[in-house]
Amino acid sequence: MRRRDVLTGLGAVAASGTTALAADKQAWMSPHLADGTREVATMGKVPGKQGLIQLTDRPPNYETPIEAFRTAITPNDRFFVRYHLSGIPTMEDLKTWSLTIGGDAAEKPIKLTLPDLRTFKQVEITAVCQCSGNRRGLFEPHVPGVEWGYGAMGNAVWRGVRLKDVLARAGVKPGAIEVWLAGADTAPNPATPLFHKSIPLKVALSDDVLIATAMNGQPLPLLNGFPARLIVPGWTATYWMKHLNAIQISSKPLTNFWIQKAYRVPARLFPVDVPFESQQDANTWPITEMVVNSVIAEPVDGAKAPKAGFTVRGVAWDRGHGIKAVEVTLDGGKTWKPAVLGQDMGKYAFRAFSLASGALPPGPCDISARAVSNTGEAQAVTLVRNPAGYQNNVPQTLTVMVA
Repeated sequence: MRRRDVLTGLGAVAASGTTALAADKQAWMSPHLADGTREVATMGKVPGKQGLIQLTDRPPNYETPIEAFRTAITPNDRFFVRYHLSGIPTMEDLKTWSLTIGGDAAEKPIKLTLPDLRTFKQVEITAVCQCSGNRRGLFEPHVPGVEWGYGAMGNAVWRGVRLKDVLARAGVKPGAIEVWLAGADTAPNPATPLFHKSIPLKVALSDDVLIATAMNGQPLPLLNGFPARLIVPGWTATYWMKHLNAIQISSKPLTNFWIQKAYRVPARLFPVDVPFESQQDANTWPITEMVVNSVIAEPVDGAKAPKAGFTVRGVAWDRGHGIKAVEVTLDGGKTWKPAVLGQDMGKYAFRAFSLASGALPPGPCDISARAVSNTGEAQAVTLVRNPAGYQNNVPQTLTVMVA
């Protein structure tokens, strides 16, 4: 498939009949999003995917419908798509893919192919990949950026090699502080800064950070980073470099737009376990680790529900401590009931939860859920405002009509 064909296919979605507002839009888009977003968003299909919510088509930014979060694993063909640059490599481009590892703090530069990566020990980890701006569209007042609802995230079983094993092959010199990351996507305008990021060496050497080549038992989809992407469990997806093709072990902090200007928040605004010290200053810190959160996938906002009752289903997650409990209210917060937690798939994974409502009186039923991690960290009671709209973890609210 050529790049032109990819972009043409994405543009065809925007030009299709799905652009008309439909009565069932509440089934896949939060009514709490701004009217402008609701008017332009469409339910479209991109190559290799089922229906996703299109927010932009160049670069492609497609959100997972909320119904996909009824279970803990997000299928590959429902997994969200996020790009900053529109020069997306094609499968043809990637036939000659290789990964170079070097930098001023590497003992020797090396180059690896996919067969080379398969010679390393293969490991798996189940982890949530979530855009830093997930739920940005629900900020009040609204802030600029892609106006995501609830679905700029997904949870998958990732398989690949430990980043630290690859770095060891190149050798890490004393004095190394960061690992710089680059991918194969490009910008049509040469003036646009390439999307390069870095992570602290301490994080890079964790057993949990992978170069993944498979997702839920299949090769990575093209639009989720084929043939290899970085997996940084517990950290937001801005560091999960897609189409990873270059790594530098560095004795210096990376200085570019995407790490020093973008993806930053006021200092100490959110809790972190591993500070990114080489990129922090007195006023701002890079956004890194996720906060505890949850989402209700069933029922959907505005649905009709039987008096005999229904089951509330959803998922909860945090940055790697694991979920201790989820509570659900069916009366707008007057009373809360403990939900039943599903299988523990690992500390970085979604934890499914459910609650049987029992019989209910006719009328509106106001539902919400709140999660608590194993360290006692709870979802925010009020929105933690920040200029870029990151880390919205205020409990979701929805109303169904019991009849």
